[in-house]
Amino acid sequence: MSMSDPLGDMLTRIRNGQRARQAVVASPASKMRANVLEVLKREGYIRGFSRQDLRPGVAELKIELKYVDGEPVIREISRVSKPGRRIYSRIADLPRSYNGLGITILSTPRGVLSDNEARAAKVGGEVLCRIF
Repeated sequence: MSMSDPLGDMLTRIRNGQRARQAVVASPASKMRANVLEVLKREGYIRGFSRQDLRPGVAELKIELKYVDGEPVIREISRVSKPGRRIYSRIADLPRSYNGLGITILSTPRGVLSDNEARAAKVGGEVLCRIF
């Protein structure tokens, strides 16, 4: 069965895993998911992730969640641009998430970037999700 919003599914798995205090969460693999996880790792919201091949043509991402003093590092994670309504933004119009404490992940012509990286590259794109 195909999924209508694979990125939203991964974000929900991360949210549910942190509420259940799990150390590792599994999600089906794709390039977009791996790129978003790479940004989360660079920004320090997850410990890391690895790709595992289950059988030929089917892979899975193992996401290691991060906690500080027993509390999840990610307090809020939400999808902004959805399959039914895409949200695009120029970098000048992109507001700072939680006054600069949170990040916004964008899909740009230069790849998947955080809002700070996109501001440095002076490039806008599709607003994928917001994390705090």
